[in-house]
Amino acid sequence: MKELVEVIAKALVDHPDQVAVTETEREDSVLVELSVAPTDMGKVIGKSGKIAKAIRSVVKAASVQSDKKVIVEID
Repeated sequence: MKELVEVIAKALVDHPDQVAVTETEREDSVLVELSVAPTDMGKVIGKSGKIAKAIRSVVKAASVQSDKKVIVEID
């Protein structure tokens, strides 16, 4: 999931070199944290959070094969 979030984020932002994605395994879930440059934050979140919701939807669809819930947080 980390690679998927990273590819999506790098395609959206102006400073792809400042995109950082970390993945933390938990008992029943996986936490994926996305960090971008402060100037690119609006591009990742989008109006009314539509881009962030879309990223979460794509990750959720990709994680159907695994039994773990994937949580995407944007810092």
